[in-house]
Amino acid sequence: MSFKAVEQAPPRLNRSQLFVLANRPETFEDAAKSEADVIMFEIEDAIPPGDKPQARRNIVDALNDIDWGKKSVSMRINGLDTPHMYRDLIDILEAPTERLDLVLIPKAGNAADIYAVDVLVTQIEDAMGREKQLGFQIMIETAQGMANIDEIAAASPRNDSLHLGENDYAASVHARMTVVGGANPNYHILTDADEHGGRERHWGDMWHYALSRLVVASRANGLRPVDGPFLDPADPDGFRAAAMRAAVLGCEGKWGNDEVSMRLANEVFSPSLDDVMKARRVLEAAKEAARSGGGMATLDGKPLFMPQIRQAQALVRQAEMIGL
Repeated sequence: MSFKAVEQAPPRLNRSQLFVLANRPETFEDAAKSEADVIMFEIEDAIPPGDKPQARRNIVDALNDIDWGKKSVSMRINGLDTPHMYRDLIDILEAPTERLDLVLIPKAGNAADIYAVDVLVTQIEDAMGREKQLGFQIMIETAQGMANIDEIAAASPRNDSLHLGENDYAASVHARMTVVGGANPNYHILTDADEHGGRERHWGDMWHYALSRLVVASRANGLRPVDGPFLDPADPDGFRAAAMRAAVLGCEGKWGNDEVSMRLANEVFSPSLDDVMKARRVLEAAKEAARSGGGMATLDGKPLFMPQIRQAQALVRQAEMIGL
């Protein structure tokens, strides 16, 4: 391990993040009752300019009037290249509520973008005497953002998580996308011909590099990597497959816009009871080795090394937050 320890973002469940349109207040109560770990109020691209002032008021009312339980509540602000972003922060953060936990910064291109939001948020918090410090969720959805992802991830102590925005990212790099977050049948290889001339086609994952890069930058800076949406509500199997791929690569969660996707994300990104029980046995074996004088820890006759112990610690912490 490096001599320099990586400070971890505050622990938070982010298995499932529900996309909620801020100009649809009739959907807020259902969102609060959903299985989502994180509720994200959308006030950016999906909200017409004329609807944004009322959408901000809707968010303030929702933060004050609705019981969000243990969920984390986030708001996706408008881009820094628009005339709307500063009003998003001022109108919400100067309102008489501290229920908002996170701000999601879209289309982050470099560290200066994060710094600019940090300056404004810090000034508002200081001026209003806010006790809760907001965290930053950051969307990587441009070629510039991916090229500068390391400096973005390290840009502020408020940083909480990095999120891949597949839709805009595909547009930025001119990728040929069929389903947002899904596979493209043209991204494949052919096997060599067999004795009869037949060849098999094996699909690849067009998002593998982007997600892997996001995971590395996140973990190197103590942040949570989170996958973006899979936008085909008629294909829950496709959503599950995309979520499992993200989980295998190291992501902690995924976006969705309905209750089915929230349930699937929670299922995929939660440890099984068997995994939790084994992790607890690993930690108990490590403690026993320490009590016995610091010898090699073993479990079921096999040695345990520090990576296994650290993974067990992380898994048990997550299980405790979930309530397993």
